[in-house]
Amino acid sequence: MQAPALTPLAAAVLHVGPAPERILEIECGEGDGVFFLAREFPAARVRGVDRDQGLVRAAARRVGLDPEGRVAFKVGHPRSLPYPSDFFDLVVLVDAPPPVAEVARVLRPGGHLIVSRSRDRGRDRGLRRRLARWRLGRHRIELCAGAAAGDGSFSVARLSGDGPAAPAD
Repeated sequence: MQAPALTPLAAAVLHVGPAPERILEIECGEGDGVFFLAREFPAARVRGVDRDQGLVRAAARRVGLDPEGRVAFKVGHPRSLPYPSDFFDLVVLVDAPPPVAEVARVLRPGGHLIVSRSRDRGRDRGLRRRLARWRLGRHRIELCAGAAAGDGSFSVARLSGDGPAAPAD
């Protein structure tokens, strides 16, 4: 039996603390991850961004009654996010490669990044992990945790608060 696609994300959020106030999921699709994060962090404002306008419309239709505006969706490209710098406490990607420079821009110092894979085939895992660690490190993002979960895996990283960021990839 296949584990639900959000199992690795559910395992990853256990490694994030304190509870974030502003969360962004990049390449959010129809919003499953965004709605999960909104339930998991009930005091947070959760945003989803996706380059596909149809998916954003579908996700927005699922919001329903939200008088506090906790959940919202926007059309945007992962390498040019429509948000200010140092804005989010947590940035999440599910089954998408992280646009590291842009994540480092929108993530506040001390904020976390979750990269979750719903299916991890295990191919070249060591090489991928070393490459990811190098790319993240160039932008002061340090891996904190990672593990297999369900049929996939997750990595949790934190943006350091010291020193200037490296130039874009």
